[in-house]
Amino acid sequence: MSRETVLSLLLAHPGEYLSGAAMSRTLGVSRAAVWKAIEALRQEGYEITSAPNRGYRLESAPDRVREGELSGHLAGCLVGSRLLCLDTIDSTNTEAKRQAMAGAPEGLVVLAEEQTGGRGRLGRSFQSPRGCGLYLTALLRPQLPPIEVVDFTAWVAVAVCDGIQAACGVRPRIKWTNDIYAGDKKLVGILIEHSYSGQTLARTIVGIGINVNQTEFDPALPNPVSMAMVAGRTFDRGEVLEAFRRHIGIRYAQLELDERETLQRDYRERMYRLGERHTFRYPDGTPTEASIEGVRPTGELLLRHADGTLREYLFKEIEFVIAGK
Repeated sequence: MSRETVLSLLLAHPGEYLSGAAMSRTLGVSRAAVWKAIEALRQEGYEITSAPNRGYRLESAPDRVREGELSGHLAGCLVGSRLLCLDTIDSTNTEAKRQAMAGAPEGLVVLAEEQTGGRGRLGRSFQSPRGCGLYLTALLRPQLPPIEVVDFTAWVAVAVCDGIQAACGVRPRIKWTNDIYAGDKKLVGILIEHSYSGQTLARTIVGIGINVNQTEFDPALPNPVSMAMVAGRTFDRGEVLEAFRRHIGIRYAQLELDERETLQRDYRERMYRLGERHTFRYPDGTPTEASIEGVRPTGELLLRHADGTLREYLFKEIEFVIAGK
């Protein structure tokens, strides 16, 4: 028996006392084992009262994301059908790869309170302060040919935007290719890593780092923001995760049903700076004025330049110029 099973039982009876005897019968363990689990939960910050002849009652819980609190929310959904909640890990993406190599099923989600080696695109580090954000990775095995990988990237970005809007009411934007912005600041980082078997995706590791309740950031970071800073209040991270789980499930179903046009349309509508004239920069530092017209089905960014020409760019061939970055 784990603390998670005792926690799940307490959560299933909000505001009610559960006797040690009843809990031991339900869980098939001794009353001493129940007591030890209760004490362990108290050490982790759970406020659990006890009363003679009545038992135990959960009064409040710390802001942690763990299986015992989420198993009910995530029931019936492929993404999150299995959860691995960790305290500290080097990287949730790295752990998801280890789990995949050990035979973990599709739908596994690895979460961590803290990452010591969180990674972003281009080998950049991703800051993951304890207890402030959601740092998670989903293991998926979409049956897609390599040519449709762009659709997968669009699916992830749109699903994350849906989840953000559902959780806090803010409509975020997708900064090509898949950074999620609120205003001109980065709210979510996404790192997708594919493994192939012949001409088919064998597995995909989807890492998502969401700034939820941070109020301060390392000054070295160029333009970060959190949901709390945008909305002016803090959030229950378990509820935020539930919103993401729900919308990721909806969008993954669209991907599996080959609803590519819907995903591409929704991606375009969510694009950061769509139709607005702004400054961009070439790799050699040369600036250029252009407006975003969209993205090709193959992933290239379409820019309409000041002279009227329409050009397409691959990742790394052009970058956004953002104030303060």
